[in-house]
Amino acid sequence: MAVKVVHPAQADDDEFRARFKREVEVSRRVTGPCLVPLLAADPGAAVPWLATAYVPGPTLGEHIAAHGPLSGARLYGLAAGTAAALAAVHTAGVVHRDVKPGNVILAPDGPRVLDFGIAHALDGTSVTRTGVMTGTAGWISPEGYRTGVAGPAGDVFA
Repeated sequence: MAVKVVHPAQADDDEFRARFKREVEVSRRVTGPCLVPLLAADPGAAVPWLATAYVPGPTLGEHIAAHGPLSGARLYGLAAGTAAALAAVHTAGVVHRDVKPGNVILAPDGPRVLDFGIAHALDGTSVTRTGVMTGTAGWISPEGYRTGVAGPAGDVFA
């Protein structure tokens, strides 16, 4: 498994704790193919933490930096797996908002999308502050740049 532990300085920040708690709640909602499952978490601990399944393999970004772009069957597998992951995320009523090469692991059995740190639940709850653009520059959809709001189509764009 992989364990994410909050830095002690951030553990004393109530706003950060609230965002981390939402990350855990959103991560519990999203399950399905080509996702990294949340195994356990304690956002209320003195030092909050979460644990996910460990997925071996480089991120898509690491692979591209070392070997160049994917092609053929590997590219089609990435596209199909990422689409399946996003379908599961959107079916759970969540928008990832940070789909990028660093958040896709190329596991031996197919891609895995991870990191719901800035995800947005379509029920109106969010792990980020109002009025703050979220996402990674270059991977934010056009409507995200224009309005600061992106739905499922923004994930597909990325």
